Amino acid sequence: MERGEVEEKQDNETLIPYVPASKSPKEFTLRAVILGTIIGVVFGAANAFLGLKTGLTVTASIPAAVMSMAILRGLLKRGTILENNMVQTFGSTGESLAAGVIFTIPALIFLGMELSQFRIFLMALTGGLLGILFMIPLRHYLMVKEHKKLPFPEGTACANVLVAGEEGGVKARYVFYGLIVGGLYRFGMAGMRLWREIPGWSFAKLHKAALSFELSPILLGVGYLVGPRIAAIMLSGGLLAWMVLIPLFDLIGGRSDTILYPGPVPIGEMTSDDIWNFYIRYIGAGGVAIGGAISLIRALPTVVSSARHSFSGLSASRTGGGALRTAQDLPLPIVAAVSVAVVAVLLFVPHFGIGGIGTLIAVVGSFFFVVVSSRMVGLIGTTSQPVSGMTITALLLTSIIFAGMGRTDASGMAAAVTVGAVVCIAICMSGDIAQDLKTGALVGATPKRQQVGEIIGLLAAAVFAGWVLQLLHSAYGLGSKVLSAPQARLMADLVRGVMGGELPWGLLGMGAAIGVVVELLGVPALPFAIGLYLPISTSAPIIFGGLVALAVSRLSKGEILRRRQETGTLYSSGLIAGDALMGILIAVLTVIPFTLASGEKGTLIERLALRRPEEGGVGEDVLSVALFGLLCGLLVFSIFRSRATKR
Repeated sequence: MERGEVEEKQDNETLIPYVPASKSPKEFTLRAVILGTIIGVVFGAANAFLGLKTGLTVTASIPAAVMSMAILRGLLKRGTILENNMVQTFGSTGESLAAGVIFTIPALIFLGMELSQFRIFLMALTGGLLGILFMIPLRHYLMVKEHKKLPFPEGTACANVLVAGEEGGVKARYVFYGLIVGGLYRFGMAGMRLWREIPGWSFAKLHKAALSFELSPILLGVGYLVGPRIAAIMLSGGLLAWMVLIPLFDLIGGRSDTILYPGPVPIGEMTSDDIWNFYIRYIGAGGVAIGGAISLIRALPTVVSSARHSFSGLSASRTGGGALRTAQDLPLPIVAAVSVAVVAVLLFVPHFGIGGIGTLIAVVGSFFFVVVSSRMVGLIGTTSQPVSGMTITALLLTSIIFAGMGRTDASGMAAAVTVGAVVCIAICMSGDIAQDLKTGALVGATPKRQQVGEIIGLLAAAVFAGWVLQLLHSAYGLGSKVLSAPQARLMADLVRGVMGGELPWGLLGMGAAIGVVVELLGVPALPFAIGLYLPISTSAPIIFGGLVALAVSRLSKGEILRRRQETGTLYSSGLIAGDALMGILIAVLTVIPFTLASGEKGTLIERLALRRPEEGGVGEDVLSVALFGLLCGLLVFSIFRSRATKR
């Protein structure tokens, strides 16, 4: 079957899988489970680092499928399309769980709570299981009966990659090239400290306006994947914050000795970073909140339609199974029994502390949003679903109910965030399994084996989630400039504001007003507000990857354009994974004690550092820019030389 035939078959009334139900090639094998689990943990850790840093995450389905084909077929000279599909199912589970975890659970740290790895594991596991289990009864209806109406863009794209498996070895090298380049660059820059990581300039005469760039592989790769438009919108938000609002605050407030809440000292005594931290960040938070709300409101017709069709499809799904291998789901009694067990864990395990009302909100909210999300991702894709808006809705509802019950203390805030985390993780996992099951339906996988694979992948990823989160917090500090964790900080601010009244509502309202104005101008408010909310060093450099993507689209056409875009996607995914994984390794080295040459106590990463580029002058900035230019050049070279790649 050639590329494109998967889509062509969707024009038929009956879905015809690539591997017919009458055949049973190897699928759920030990090597698929081991390889898939490793890839899932790797991409989960990488996505956790990326999400905490930028507030964005990327899908791992296609890179995982490509790497699977390269290893199983390229190195081991074996493996079926269904084994490769099983590997990508495991791989995408890790990155989806990471997204739900890092968007919400760090909020507990910002509220002053201590997090144990076991508590993180429990929240990840329960939320993930609800997302998977609640979606299973909808599979036959959404993937088979509605296949003509629901394109499932990521799932269909991944199926095409798997069907075109003979290209796997050629494609996979770009993932590995990017992974190696991204890892080495990060180690040289942040590990051995051979060049400056964040060149920056401040302009005292312009009332503390500032501009800085974190010139890293991870942000270059993200910029390419999000494209030039979103990258430019995020840059615009960052420039508004650091080149307009900070100077405006200094111009107006810098002449007075009055301390303006929530700042601890007069504005005149603050640096650019201080003004951003105490004032501009709240404006950005208001923009992110209204951006999430607008995205949810904009999606309301799809939400209503998805809920109506999905609920009506529940009864049809009960009779959707059969003797055919490609129609076998996990039996509903098993799904129901495990769901009841999850509810019992939420209700009775003291690590949650959400009580009966919190459990009810978590379960009902997860069920509703999973039903909505499962169909919504079929229409608009996983990356376009308003996860932030749905999570904020659940979080605000929980906070208001808890506040009405008088649970406004620290335990009540923690319980509200826990409920929001469970719902958010369920949403992320349901979108992932929906795309994976669509891929399986197209290639002819056995649904119940994929569903078991999702659960196993979830268990593995949940075990590592707490370790990765605590490691990164110990090494870099969640909420720092290195890992700003924007969504989680917003969640913490919203809960604190509803229950304790500690938020500067005027600044939040200003941000909301900016978001509305931006939306009225035809610009998506959410990416603009994220750029406003992030440090300029994070939001600005994404534009460079976006410019590379723009150059590719302008200088290529037809089949050459498709091939170059595919190469750029794989290479950029490798850059992100390599940079993030090396960042985690550096975090490990940062927390390992070591006696330095001077005899003082330090850490192993301090022993590896060869220079102190932050103490240099303009020459250090020139070196950083030159090396980042070389990094961009390697991306461009890899993309444009792919024109000669044969199918």
